[in-house]
Amino acid sequence: ADMTHLQAGLSPETIEKARLELNENPDILHQDIQQVRDMIITRPDIGFLRTDDAFILRFLRARKFHQTEAFRLLAQYFQYRQLNLDMFKNFKADDPGIKRALTDGFPGVLENRDHCGRKILLLFAANWDQSRNSFIDILRAILLSLEVLIEDQELQINGFILIIDWSNFSFKQASKLTPSILKLAIEGLQDSFPARFGGVHFVNQPWYIHALYTLIKPFLKDKTRKRIFLHGNNLNSLHQLIHPECLPSEFGGTLPPYDMGTWARTLLGPDYSDENEYTHTSYNAMHVKHASSSLEREASPKPMKRSQSVVEAGTLKHEDQGESENTQPLLALD
Repeated sequence: ADMTHLQAGLSPETIEKARLELNENPDILHQDIQQVRDMIITRPDIGFLRTDDAFILRFLRARKFHQTEAFRLLAQYFQYRQLNLDMFKNFKADDPGIKRALTDGFPGVLENRDHCGRKILLLFAANWDQSRNSFIDILRAILLSLEVLIEDQELQINGFILIIDWSNFSFKQASKLTPSILKLAIEGLQDSFPARFGGVHFVNQPWYIHALYTLIKPFLKDKTRKRIFLHGNNLNSLHQLIHPECLPSEFGGTLPPYDMGTWARTLLGPDYSDENEYTHTSYNAMHVKHASSSLEREASPKPMKRSQSVVEAGTLKHEDQGESENTQPLLALD
């Protein structure tokens, strides 16, 4: 009877899915967890700051109850935090850098799950204003968001999908994505976090993002590589994997356009609005000053205004994209 609390709140379907896909067996859950816990003494170099049952269970689920693999992931999780202390220093939604990234929609998180019960995360790359958000802060905001989401047991079992829309992402913006920071992101997400990623979908990627992808491929596990889909501007191929009724209109879905503040409001709660009003005005004022001098800024959608202008942007986006010869639909799976 004592085991069942670990699966408390899970639907019978999900419990069955965990059994079939993840080898999760409620009768020996405690033994499995204990065997992972017993391996901790083999790594005295790492501070395991959390070792309760529910926490270790996430790692077992992320590695299909393969105990050694689950332990390796648990060790990586704490080692990554140990090696990148400054990233996790004030690891809270109200940290100024994280808060700014969240407010600018990094990441977006859709309310409804896809047909497999997975949570859909969105990144609109062009909204990255590099004078406002460092890549590290965006990565911290994504990791913090996953940390909050992974509390949900259904998501530990069903996992996540990430859609990255590269429309209007300039070459200048791309040049800031150095191999070393991309490697940091891959280590943080692929190698050190107890989540199952069902797919990473690139949409409307320009040739230089495709080039960058080729560059980082060596850091990707085969399993990850197989789950990265480069759709170019072919939304049909996206819809074959994620049904349009689960997607906002930017991705040819039937849901309304994504409102950038959705997830920030969820995470920040009442803290969200007060500071945001103020950044909103000062931020737009700042843009008005530069607008005429900076053509590039004109060309990419303005981050803060995205929620209002998204409808025009969304409709424009796909027509423009078709014109440019850079974005052939790259439905290469590898």
